[in-house]
Amino acid sequence: MTPIYKRILLKLSGEALMGDEDFGIDPKFIGRVADEIRTLNELGVEVAVVIGGGNIFRGAGLAQGGMDRVTGDHIGMLATVINSLAMQDALERVGVYARVMSAVKINQVCEDYIRRRAVRHLQKRRIVIFAAGTGNPFFTTDTAATLRAVEVGADVMLKATKVDGVYDKDPMKFDDAVRYDSLRISDAIDQRLGVMDATAMVMCRENNLDLQVFNLNNPGDLIRVVCGESVGTRVNC
Repeated sequence: MTPIYKRILLKLSGEALMGDEDFGIDPKFIGRVADEIRTLNELGVEVAVVIGGGNIFRGAGLAQGGMDRVTGDHIGMLATVINSLAMQDALERVGVYARVMSAVKINQVCEDYIRRRAVRHLQKRRIVIFAAGTGNPFFTTDTAATLRAVEVGADVMLKATKVDGVYDKDPMKFDDAVRYDSLRISDAIDQRLGVMDATAMVMCRENNLDLQVFNLNNPGDLIRVVCGESVGTRVNC
């Protein structure tokens, strides 16, 4: 296997970490993801990761129930730190060096995010996990992932989901949904396909950052994507 990318950013949803569980983190699932990341590391790929917090807490959801939105988003940021620490532990258990870098200061459990330090970690073949989003409320982890990918100079952003690509409509609701093999970011925005939030998509377009959407539930798809196989949907600038 020969990777076609030198440096990637992997965006995981918090819900993906639940695996077969109803809440929280499935140890078997996160262990399998860590093992695939280890394989990429051994192939010489520099890997950065951003994980959402939806398996634990969604700030926007509770804001609809009356909680202050800023408070809710701050709690959501802490949920991403929990997931990031879990991923760090899973990686270290399979023999890979990993660092969690938080946009919010939590010095007793992880490092502060400093771009130059993050790049240096990647150059030393450490997995870097970016936690706490952008550190600001009202921004999703999709936007945080795009921002970090641009900042560290990732070749591509890989968005891991529960479906095998981008469809013209929700494949969970419509049996006749059609999957795209590839499409342009502008078309995804215009058609409101829900690949990521609009802010993240515009950032990808403006910074010439391509996006690959694939199903994390298919073992080995992450490795196949990085090695250039036709998996999921390619979203081009």
